[in-house]
Amino acid sequence: MATAANSLALAAQARRSYVEGVLNGLPSVVQAVDHGARILLSQVADPATMMRRRDVVEDLAKFHNAWLHGAINALRAALQGGGFATGKSSELPSAQRSGVFASSAGLSLVDNDTIESEILSSRLALAMMDRASWEFTDMRSRITMLEGRDELDPNDVLRPHVVARIVTNAWRQAGLSHDAWRTLQTVLHDEFAHFSEEAYHETNRWLIQQRVLPEIDLRPFIRRSRNSAWGSSAPGAASPSGFANTGNPAATADRPRAEVHEETRLMTRAGGLVRGADHAEAVLGRLNKLIGRQLPEFANTQQAARPTSQALRAAISDAQQGLARRMASDEQVVAAGAPGVHVSTPMLLEEMQQRKQQLKQAASTPVERATIEIVALLFQSILMEERIPATVRVWFARLQMPVLRVAISEPDFFATTDHPARRLIDRMGACVMGFDATMRAAGDLVEKEIKRVVQVVEAYPDTGRRVFQTVLTEFEKFLEHYFKNENEASRKGVSLAQQVEQRETLAIQYTIELRKMLNEVPVQEGVREFLFQVWADVLATTAVKFDLQSEETKAMKRAAADLIWSASAKVSREERAEVIRRLPPLLKTLRDGMHNAGLPQVKQDEHIQKLNNSLAAAFTAKAAAIPHDRLEDLMARLETLEELLPDAEDVEIDESLVLDLSGHESSELEVVGEGGSMPTPAMLSWARELQVGSWFMLDYRNRNEQVQLAWQGLRKQLSLFVSPQGRGILFQQHRLAAFLQAGLLVPAQDEALTVRATRSALAKLDVDPGRLLN
Repeated sequence: MATAANSLALAAQARRSYVEGVLNGLPSVVQAVDHGARILLSQVADPATMMRRRDVVEDLAKFHNAWLHGAINALRAALQGGGFATGKSSELPSAQRSGVFASSAGLSLVDNDTIESEILSSRLALAMMDRASWEFTDMRSRITMLEGRDELDPNDVLRPHVVARIVTNAWRQAGLSHDAWRTLQTVLHDEFAHFSEEAYHETNRWLIQQRVLPEIDLRPFIRRSRNSAWGSSAPGAASPSGFANTGNPAATADRPRAEVHEETRLMTRAGGLVRGADHAEAVLGRLNKLIGRQLPEFANTQQAARPTSQALRAAISDAQQGLARRMASDEQVVAAGAPGVHVSTPMLLEEMQQRKQQLKQAASTPVERATIEIVALLFQSILMEERIPATVRVWFARLQMPVLRVAISEPDFFATTDHPARRLIDRMGACVMGFDATMRAAGDLVEKEIKRVVQVVEAYPDTGRRVFQTVLTEFEKFLEHYFKNENEASRKGVSLAQQVEQRETLAIQYTIELRKMLNEVPVQEGVREFLFQVWADVLATTAVKFDLQSEETKAMKRAAADLIWSASAKVSREERAEVIRRLPPLLKTLRDGMHNAGLPQVKQDEHIQKLNNSLAAAFTAKAAAIPHDRLEDLMARLETLEELLPDAEDVEIDESLVLDLSGHESSELEVVGEGGSMPTPAMLSWARELQVGSWFMLDYRNRNEQVQLAWQGLRKQLSLFVSPQGRGILFQQHRLAAFLQAGLLVPAQDEALTVRATRSALAKLDVDPGRLLN
């Protein structure tokens, strides 16, 4: 018992030491942010940016003390509450974390200001976690060991997102705006990231002095089974940042909505958000800072192209030709399926190491030598990636010299994730890193395209980024064609998904136009509802099945016109007799249309009964009849309805117009209509960023399986994932974000291939930065 008590006391002391260190360091961080804002103001920028920066400097001068004191008070309150965030409105509002307010009166929406604060604090936490992930992981392991628990509390003050939220809340409460934060975001992220790394490092140093896990083996802390920090039985896995993944919102159904939202938000920060664009930019930023400390002139050349020395150009050309000759025989062995092809990878890496030394000897400047070293480290990491098939690794290796040529002449290769050479490598890597033995036939087609792409790049050595951009565009077109026409697993699903999109888009277009047409036409309300909610979908279904101008589609439009006329006021005996004469064939057409649209018999009967009531009401209506010329105009507009439809690009397939896509469900296509948790704006943004060809793990309908994103519709409102067995799973955008939010859809790759390679290079350069200059 004494030992347990001592361990808990040590953990409490470490937590107190951490908070006190943060309290002591905050004034200097705030001062550094103020200094960074003034440096930004001194830099040349467009007039609008200069004005924003000037406003920020003035606001900071007025409010930085209030910001500092607000953050300090919140941290002290957290420490006094036992070392955990208390959830008070001035510190960490649980309702704000959830995106809704949970109360006995029900649920209500959160204002945009709260959502914006949540997004900014999440981004700050990501920057802190990216910088301090190793130190945090070590400290977390020591604290959880002392406290005899599997994981830190979700709102433990030791977690970076807690401090991030305190800082951003104090910013707003001090009177500083979100726009001011965004203007200074780079400065804020940089200062707090370094500060958090130092705080975790000092806490670890103190714990080591107390002989708490002096040497940590992190393998026991990697979760790959059904486990989570919150005791859920949902499947989960530890992320690189240490947050546990929970995969089943139903497991927490008895909790307040706020807690469920927070749980899933924390989980996905470690998965998708931490691996997004902000993370990639942060990794590149760290690389440039590290190089800048060893080679200041490297950073000075970031904005301008630089010529390659003649000797180095010749050496790169020789290396590329030698590499092609060396790999020609390897390619033949691999293509023949000979065993032991993986043995060639170490040999290949050794040869690349030798060529690297030759290239460095030919380089004429330290910048060229540093560039050669970094590119070599990047490709060393790529070639050691076991998830890339051995046959494809050969072609990635052959990209090294073209990429080196671009990296030397175009320094922004190291400054931005948008460089086409990086994007090409990432896109090809994302597509092949999910292959296994069961997908060999499909993989062959992708490998052939990658081979073609590399050969094109090699054939145009002097065109730089243009050739990479050209082949990247071609590769994207290949993927679209491949999943639609060549891939047996996805071809049927893509066809069905395109039909779903076409039908739903047409249904919305028809509904919009019918509403316009009937806006001032005296028609029974029941008939209006039928036309908007049922017949628009019938028209769309018929148009998809038979074509927009087919006789079948025209018949459905004539039925709409007959129904409008029949349901308008009838003041004469002759008109009533004409309605009765037309009614049987009209009702048959209406039933046929509903049947073709997939409506069950019971629903058809309900609609027909309501229409009969509306038509009966028209016989006794006191309203004015539709004038003959107006009816003729209505008929003509219905005949040419397709010409009046709004552009499909402007139609949004969302829950306000299409409440249920389950009618498209079939044995070959599953439509996801439930599951997940309330997505944040960041999750919706992430859902729109997913790229065709990427692999994911999907937890749905009691299956946990690998799927590939095979198709995205207009404006990415619909997304189709396909299993290796050929089953299609269709998501609307909002539902897709909900699954990402809940960790039910998890990327097979934590991060892009080049980002992973850059982190690997960083690790090696951290140990031996001198290799840049050698």
